Amino acid sequence: MHGAVGCLDVATTSDSDTGVSAAGSPSNGEFVQRAVASLTSRAGVAIELGERFAAAGYELALVGGPVRDALMGRLGDDLDLTTDAHPDRILSIVSGWADAVWDVGIAFGTVGVRKGEHKLEITTYRAESYDASSRKPEVSYGTTLAADLVRRDFTVNAMAVRLPQMEFVDLHNGVADIAAGLIRTPGTPEQSFSDDPLRMMRAARFASSLGFAVAPEVVSAMTSMSGRLAIVSAERVRDELIKLVLGRYPRVGLRLLVDTGLAALVLPELPALALEVDEHHRHKDVYEHTLIVVEQAIDLETTHEPVIEPDFVLRFAALMHDVGKPKTRKFETDGRVSFHHHEVVGARITRKRMEFLRFPNETTDQVSKLVELHLRFHGYGDGEWTDSAVRRYVRDAGDQLDRLNKLTRADCTTRNKRKAERLAATYDDLEERIARLSAEEELASIRPALDGNQIMTILGIKPGREVGEAYSYLLERRLDDGPMSEEQAEQLLRQWWDERGV
Repeated sequence: MHGAVGCLDVATTSDSDTGVSAAGSPSNGEFVQRAVASLTSRAGVAIELGERFAAAGYELALVGGPVRDALMGRLGDDLDLTTDAHPDRILSIVSGWADAVWDVGIAFGTVGVRKGEHKLEITTYRAESYDASSRKPEVSYGTTLAADLVRRDFTVNAMAVRLPQMEFVDLHNGVADIAAGLIRTPGTPEQSFSDDPLRMMRAARFASSLGFAVAPEVVSAMTSMSGRLAIVSAERVRDELIKLVLGRYPRVGLRLLVDTGLAALVLPELPALALEVDEHHRHKDVYEHTLIVVEQAIDLETTHEPVIEPDFVLRFAALMHDVGKPKTRKFETDGRVSFHHHEVVGARITRKRMEFLRFPNETTDQVSKLVELHLRFHGYGDGEWTDSAVRRYVRDAGDQLDRLNKLTRADCTTRNKRKAERLAATYDDLEERIARLSAEEELASIRPALDGNQIMTILGIKPGREVGEAYSYLLERRLDDGPMSEEQAEQLLRQWWDERGV
């Protein structure tokens, strides 16, 4: 199409230089027109930039995610563009126009630009691939939009809109695949995954985020080529796993990882759960139970206070909460299967896996703590928890208390409605007790009435092991007895010191 901005002739039009055509049909024409109109209204800054590139003799096109999202009615502010201009020319063209420029990705042909509230990434046409053993792609620049689109991961990401004329380009039936909810590759999946094995993870990630089905030939290639993922760096795998877990339909993506064998490399603890029998015989296996817990944790993000955004720490803790069961399985004499202390073992396994995937220490600590504490609630319903026990629960959870409450609720997957309601009421009771004690005692910052300096002054000692022991003793008494005055704490401290016979 070569016409007014925002219009689209759905009949096929071609570019004699590249063979690029705007694919369309009477059934999807209105669909595409709405998307281009949306892009026109939201991407004026990109059109303005397109005019600058055209004046300099270069092509520029919106590509990939923004085009896909416009077709799906969810366009954001970040825009991806592609051009035949090399990075040095890109820098020259945006100089004096952009509010800010960053070139951290320039080695891969990408220049970042900020204009107003918009962030734009401009990448030179390219064709990147891995050799048999390299963890880094080899990048070479291309010369046509058609060649750039065919090297992209999936057809739904291989559409473009030429700028500034707003000409829609769909060489690989991406519109039809969006309408069908299908993930396919522009070329053969074998070639695509050979070029970049991480695309197998991306297929699972898009299944999770979009809720699309993955084409049978793509699943087959993922299965036969899963071992090739081993050459990809742990950091890149981790980033795709995070996006998968944060998707709207993570069960779909996780199942795909397991079924294709990719999970055996990325998260081997997950398929291992399918071998274990749940001790309550409520599910086919712990694997199924785990997927349900993940889904219920996601529901609780928005249905249980405090309401939170999609939360990777909570979701990943739900995914890993039972990974200690395979190593702790025991067949009891009465025929039951037990998994004693699987939460402790699971926390160690979780930490090791997250360290292997190069997660930040803080995230690893948070998830591991939740896995270790996820059974702490059990026993509360027996009515035996004192205020001291509640204080210790809050102290041990620390800043993960809200997440721990959600994880504990999510871990209830019984089909018995009466039992589920009873457990929910018990959870409510614990949270009410925590709220009451918090209001009375500032549970979130429990500490003794005396600090280390005061302890040293009262006992006449210098810094050392005894100060730490005294502080720990006073903290335990605070947890057991509740708030106390400095005078009461001093009396307890002197009594403790005298009993030591020092």
